[in-house]
Amino acid sequence: MVKIIAVILVVTVVAIAGGAYKLGFILNPSPSEPANEKSALEFTMRNIDGKDVKLDDYKGKVVMIVNVASKCGYTPQYEGLQALYEKNKDKGFVILGFPANNFMSQEPGTEAEIKEFCSSKYHVTFPMFAKISVKGKDQHPLYNFLTNKATDPEFSGDISWNFNKFLLDRSGKVVARFGSKDTPEGEAVTASVGKYLAAK
Repeated sequence: MVKIIAVILVVTVVAIAGGAYKLGFILNPSPSEPANEKSALEFTMRNIDGKDVKLDDYKGKVVMIVNVASKCGYTPQYEGLQALYEKNKDKGFVILGFPANNFMSQEPGTEAEIKEFCSSKYHVTFPMFAKISVKGKDQHPLYNFLTNKATDPEFSGDISWNFNKFLLDRSGKVVARFGSKDTPEGEAVTASVGKYLAAK
């Protein structure tokens, strides 16, 4: 009888421990675990003025998501991005800029400083957002979604540097990705933007 009770107790403890482990895994998911969202436009982000913006407000538009920085060799791409936005905004195109300080601390400023820099130097009028992390342990869930193979199998992979660009079609699906060296005025970018603007 004592042996039977002992066996029952051991089995019960193992079962409880296993359940607790599983519960702990659910409550504390790994940082690399992909987001539950089905589209990059399902996220709510804080804009550069500190207000929450639901990205699904941009559903129905062709969207370019860019991680930007103020002290980078690619920073002059702001000029090309603004020109691309101005040319196509009335056709249903928008650029969303996300400042990030992940690469050699090239975005050290506050949101107010970033906004002033973009406005005064490059006359940026496309939507800008609060500074986030686009890679590493503190990576924002939006960029986890964009770079994770489980949620973006075709265009996944770490952000290589500032001014990586993701293009979303009107339904919010990622349809193209461009590196830092792909300029906003280059054929690869402009042709892809034109293609998806033409698709109704």
